[in-house]
Amino acid sequence: MPKMKTHSGAKKRFQKKDGKISFAASGRRHLLTDKSTKRKRNLRKKAILCSSDFGRITRLLPNS
Repeated sequence: MPKMKTHSGAKKRFQKKDGKISFAASGRRHLLTDKSTKRKRNLRKKAILCSSDFGRITRLLPNS
């Protein structure tokens, strides 16, 4: 049986580390003047994937 391929869109968006999957939060690309400094600062942090989506994303990243 051939190796499973990693989903190329998922590997650009998600990182696996310590058994958790992190990703960049949305809302940091444009229209930043309307957002508060506190909100923009908190969006810099990596978000952790919730448990309900964990299995779905794990299937897209079999080799990492």
